[in-house]
Amino acid sequence: MARKLPPLLLDPSGGVPIYRQIMDQVRAYTATGVLKPGDQLPSIRDLAKTLRVNPTTIVHAYSELEHGGILERQQGRGVFVAATAEQVSVAEARADLRRMAERLAMDAVQLGVPLATVQRWMAEALSTVPDRERRQGENANDHGGHNSSRALEEVEHAGDGN
Repeated sequence: MARKLPPLLLDPSGGVPIYRQIMDQVRAYTATGVLKPGDQLPSIRDLAKTLRVNPTTIVHAYSELEHGGILERQQGRGVFVAATAEQVSVAEARADLRRMAERLAMDAVQLGVPLATVQRWMAEALSTVPDRERRQGENANDHGGHNSSRALEEVEHAGDGN
């Protein structure tokens, strides 16, 4: 069953190799069920053209995902999400994201980065996300814990002196 690959957002200056960014996003889309087992991904040539990257980059990403059990190549048919690709619940994915936010807050406190700076960076990062994905995120309920609130308070206080 062919399904359109959701947008892949690449940051060539972000320090993470492009093939790794592709892998991480395809892995996230399969883990959360956006891409389901049996869904066909674009051909190497088509995806390279869409993303404006060298086809070798796509080959590298697809090969790594195949070795990881996320994708499978079917001779003469294309690349598909593997039947064995592990999926996580939306709640688990949100919990992971919450932990990343907590980590960001703690790192900011340790580095003395003002809260306003962290908020500006997040706003800039979110501005690159297509409107449809942003609206979906805004409509979801936040069921996170309280640890990040404490860390964010510390970020606010760390920024008081700057």
